[in-house]
Amino acid sequence: MARATGTRADEIHARLRADILGGVLTPGEKLAFGQLQARYDVSTGVLREVLPRLVEQGLAVSEAQLGFRVVPVSVRDLLELTETRVFIESEALRRSIAHGDVEWESAVLAARHLLSRTPPADEDGRVSEAWLAAHSGFHGVLLRACPNTRLVRIAESLRDVSEVYRCWSGRTAESSARDVDAEHGRIAAAAVDRDADRAVEELRRHIELTTELLIAGQQAAQDG
Repeated sequence: MARATGTRADEIHARLRADILGGVLTPGEKLAFGQLQARYDVSTGVLREVLPRLVEQGLAVSEAQLGFRVVPVSVRDLLELTETRVFIESEALRRSIAHGDVEWESAVLAARHLLSRTPPADEDGRVSEAWLAAHSGFHGVLLRACPNTRLVRIAESLRDVSEVYRCWSGRTAESSARDVDAEHGRIAAAAVDRDADRAVEELRRHIELTTELLIAGQQAAQDG
């Protein structure tokens, strides 16, 4: 019975996580037990197990007397998140490049190829779940050879939260013209070439440009 419950919790956790990252559940939205039970056909017990896991991953917050909400967003928080992510992920990438073997190189190139072949938007124009998974997979593989697993977990948690911001900001002309695939290609090429300085610089530009465009998109939406 415990195994079945765990499996169900894992399933609901994956669905809630995908809906938060995909913008179905919007930043700051209340995660009311009754609504979640109806939407996901799940028991209160499973939700009590799953929601704290989302809090641990930085995708939800728990407020005394108010329950759970999707993590709220703001420009200030995004800037702090970006600074922290660049700091943590850059160090993890350096260590991964230093320790990665040929199998790691092959995994990086394979993940980059899958990402380049995955359509970024679904039929409704939202960031597709398949692309989000491929994007997370690519950045995850880049850090896979880092021997400090705690450092990698922190980097992955920060990256998950950053994906929430993709669903917060509107698209701008600049972001539409951006060649994200080329950015990923440059990061991958530098990593497998074992050029840590170049790889970290390309990663920094990639992360910071995303932030700049998200802020510009939000400001454009407010002005409109």
